[in-house]
Formats: sequence, structure tokens, C-alpha cells
Amino acid sequence: MSTFAQRERLLLADLLETTGPDAPTLCEGWQTRDLAAHVVVRERRPDAAGGTLIKQLAPRLEKVMAEYAAKPYEELIQLIRTGPPRFSPFQLKQVDEAANIVEFYVHTEDVRRAQPDWTPRELDPVFQESLWSRLERTARLLGRGVPTGLVLRRPDGQTAVAHRGAPVVTVTGEPSELLMFAFGRQSAARVELDGDENAIAKLHGSKQVGI
Repeated sequence: MSTFAQRERLLLADLLETTGPDAPTLCEGWQTRDLAAHVVVRERRPDAAGGTLIKQLAPRLEKVMAEYAAKPYEELIQLIRTGPPRFSPFQLKQVDEAANIVEFYVHTEDVRRAQPDWTPRELDPVFQESLWSRLERTARLLGRGVPTGLVLRRPDGQTAVAHRGAPVVTVTGEPSELLMFAFGRQSAARVELDGDENAIAKLHGSKQVGI
């Protein structure tokens, strides 16, 4: 049975193939080739992938990323499609679903929303619930560095506190859009912000949203 993570993986691979290696993305400084290399390194090179979070490993991650980005683009796409190596923990359905739903959804949107003619995707309610459950669990981590109080709110009124403080900015949108906002893609997220004008301006200008 296909999982959401598998579905988003294949969507990302197809999109990367369609756009080609030199298309823009929402990831600052990255074109599609760089994003594809990131996805492959994350799954296949745990010795380097830790550089995303651990400062001391960042030089190694940069070196390994460059090596993969230099590979033929078609090879990178095929590595994304086929998934992690045989003995990777990502091969386990539960691990893949837990670790990759958000990863692949956000990166698919990184490519889609960087194109001038992008249009919103229609996401089914079950998928939206899955995204919301993950956002609820990680909201505090994603919002830990923001300069204001931050509340993420769904249209039905459910909320997740991303950062305690004052003044408070409330961001309202569907889970998928709140996720994009919380992962630092504020300018591309279709959300509404409510609160003190100065606080909203600070939040928009902050680079501390997300990991």
C-alpha cells in the first residue's frame, strides 16, 4: 500500500525531472540540482547529513553535497525514486512515514512555488490531518527562535503554540500552508497574519522561523 511519504517522494522526483537541473527553488542559493543532491545525501549519507543540525559537521556535508550535485542529474532523480539503500532505517515503512512526509511535501512545494505559474494543490483531508499532527509535535522546535509570540491556527479553530511571548502573532491557514510558514517559507505560504503590526513586520523579517 502506498504511503503519503512514498507519494510525495514520487511527486518530487517527477517534478524535479520536469523542471530540469537549473530551475529555481525556495531554498536560498539552491537550484533543483542542489535540492536533489540534498535529498539523496540525507537518505544515503548519514555520516554527512548531520551537518544540517551539527555545526562541526557542516564542512563535511558541504563537501559531500558538492560531490553528489556533480553527478548526472538523471542519476540523482533515480536515487530519489528508488529510495534509500537496502539496510537504511528509512526502508522501514513506519520510519519513512514519520521522517519523510514533511520532508518531501515541503521540498516538492519548494520547487513548485518557485515557478512563476504555480497554483495551489488540492490536498485531501486525511493528508492535511497527517501534516497537522506533525506540525503540532514540532511547532515549539520550529518557532523557538522567533522574535514574537507565535500561534498557528487552523480555519476550524485548532491551534498550536509555536512560541510563547508578547506581543502574539496568530497565523491562520490550512495545515499544509502553516507548515510552509513554520519551515521558513513565509513569503510563499498562503496564510493570514493577525496581531500587532510591528510584531508582524518583525516576524516577516525574521530568518529564525524553522530549522
